[in-house]
Amino acid sequence: MSTISFFLDGIGIRGPGLAGWEVAREILCGTAPYVSTPTVLPTVEKLPPAERRRVGAPVKLAMAIGLEAAQAAGADVANLATVFSSTEADCDNTHAILEALASAERSMSPTRFHNSVHNAPAGYWSIATGSMQPSTSLNTYDATFGAGLLEAATQAQCSQRACLLIAFDTAFPEPVRSLRPIPDAMGVALVVRPDCSEFSCARLTLVPGDARATVMAQPALEQLRQSIPAARALPLLEVLAQRRSGSVVLDYLESMTLGMEVSWLL
Repeated sequence: MSTISFFLDGIGIRGPGLAGWEVAREILCGTAPYVSTPTVLPTVEKLPPAERRRVGAPVKLAMAIGLEAAQAAGADVANLATVFSSTEADCDNTHAILEALASAERSMSPTRFHNSVHNAPAGYWSIATGSMQPSTSLNTYDATFGAGLLEAATQAQCSQRACLLIAFDTAFPEPVRSLRPIPDAMGVALVVRPDCSEFSCARLTLVPGDARATVMAQPALEQLRQSIPAARALPLLEVLAQRRSGSVVLDYLESMTLGMEVSWLL
C-alpha cells in the first residue's frame, strides 16, 4: 500500500472528560489535568423535532463531533462527503431488540429497528444537514479510527474534494458489555482534504507498516486509548494539540499499523 498525503482543516471530539476540541487540546498539551467523567452528548438541534426524539447516543455523538469539525474547517456541511466508522451500530437499540427476541412476544417497534442499522447516523446526518453527498459507513471492530481515516484520506485524494471523517463508538448495556467492554461513548471527527486551504492546520502523510503503536504517557489517557476503539486517535491528536510536527503510529489491524507524519503549518 502506498503512502497518502492530505491536509487537515478541522477537528471535533467528545469522550469521557473530553467535551470538545478546546477542552481536549488543553489536556493533551498538559496545561489542564485529565479527569475521566461520563461523556455528555448534546441535543441534536439541527434535526426536526420528530426525528430528534427518536435518536440515541450514536446519532447525538456523530452529529456533535461532525458539526464541531466542520465549523472549525469553515466547511459547508451540505457539500461534504462523509465517512462514518464505528465498531457497532446503536448498542442500546441492539440490546433492546435482543431482549425482545428473547421474550415470549418477540415484538419490536419499527423505530427501534431502523435506528439499529449501522448507517442510521449517516441517514440522520443527511436529514440534519441537507447533504446529498456520498457517504460511506464502516464497521471494523477495533480499527474504528484507523480504517475511517484511511478511507476518508483515500476518498479525498480520489475525488479531489474535502471529506469528513466521523469515527465513533458507544457502549453496550450488560450482558453484552461483558463480551465487548467499551466503557463509554467517544468519537473523533476530522475534515481532510487533498489540497491546502486557509483553514488547513497540518499536512498528514499516512504510511502503512508494522511498527508498534504509539502509547500515551499519561496512564489515564493510555487506558482510554486502549478501552475505546475511537480513542486510538489520541496519539495523533496529542501532536496536533501541541501544534508541532512529528511522527506517531496508530493501531489499525492486527498485522498492520498506520504511521503518521505530521507537518504543522500554522
